[in-house]
Amino acid sequence: MLFRRTRIRALTPGDAVAAIGRVDKRTKDLTKRLEPGDIAIIDHRDIDRVSAESLVECKPSAVVNASKSISGRYPNLGPEILVAAGIPLIDDVGPEIMTAVTEGQRVNIDGPDIYADGKLAGTGTVETSELVAADMIEAEAGMSEVLESFVTNTIEYIRRERDLLLDRVGVPDVRTPIEGRQVLIVVRGYHYKEDLAMLRPYIREYRPVLVGVDGGADAIMDTGLKPDMIVGDMDSVSDTALTSGAELVVHAYRDGRAPGLERLDKLGVDCVVFPATGTSEDVAMLLADDKGASLIVAVGTHDTLIEFLDKGRKGMASTFLTRLRIGSKLIDAKGVSRLYRQRISNLQMTLLALAGIAALAVAIASTAGGQTFVGIILAYLDGVFSWIHNLFWSPSAG
Repeated sequence: MLFRRTRIRALTPGDAVAAIGRVDKRTKDLTKRLEPGDIAIIDHRDIDRVSAESLVECKPSAVVNASKSISGRYPNLGPEILVAAGIPLIDDVGPEIMTAVTEGQRVNIDGPDIYADGKLAGTGTVETSELVAADMIEAEAGMSEVLESFVTNTIEYIRRERDLLLDRVGVPDVRTPIEGRQVLIVVRGYHYKEDLAMLRPYIREYRPVLVGVDGGADAIMDTGLKPDMIVGDMDSVSDTALTSGAELVVHAYRDGRAPGLERLDKLGVDCVVFPATGTSEDVAMLLADDKGASLIVAVGTHDTLIEFLDKGRKGMASTFLTRLRIGSKLIDAKGVSRLYRQRISNLQMTLLALAGIAALAVAIASTAGGQTFVGIILAYLDGVFSWIHNLFWSPSAG
């Protein structure tokens, strides 16, 4: 039996939520099967913005986190988004909750306490906007340590990928024609839906090469378009996208291992392997740059310092360096919206002018004076036509 309860803004000891529990350590995997009203049980230290927005879109009745949603390493944005959306967040419950609740089990939340089939499974802290704000202030003090680690990872990445970054060694050949064309790279990240909708006129006019990074390929298809290329480890992209005819570039580890190859073999589709350190969006950008793209437009990628840190991976150092490597060729989708204005064709101008003339004629004809004026014009035109007719068809003309 399924239990559903509408969302409440905050939980106190007197409040309760009853629903089906969905359990997964990986938030992005959980959101694939999370239904509205379910209780999401995750183990996500420092919930990032993308994960929080994905959870909000699924509309769970509550989120239970085994780890601390704000550990204090840096001011991550996820918890604030969840609390602002009115989704109860029970924080720092402990790792035991991940085994105390099984997938599909009935879960009851009473204030900070979580029950599974009537038995206490864990107790955490009910996050409020005041608690989140206080934690964010403390987290800002931990930025220096995180930045030092980020710089160290950046130096290590330069040492490992010097040949790729500087000499473009290791970039595979692809069949998709890119030389001299604009490339639109879509990552299922920050506000990707809004950016794609905003870029529809740009896509229609310039016909850029459409590159989806893992789930970004599905984002492209959701708009009614088809990706020309899919880049990634192929773990978060649908079979429909993989079999759509797009060229597949599998992001492999530096030693050549590529877990995504097994899935593609089962689907019976061909692919190209690109071994590189870093993230799949970096690989897509480096590939587009190496193959001669005239401009690279990024949708849903990372731009600000907090967004880099929000990703929570050492590989984000590669993202920073990749942007330095590509330079002025790379532009964010939001920048395109400010710089780009759709050109109006001559046909559109002509149709607009005719529509204006027709509207003016209707307006004139609807008044008494206008009807008299139209009558005079029609009488004059009738006289002109009669003169032309008599000129060519009168007996004297014969």
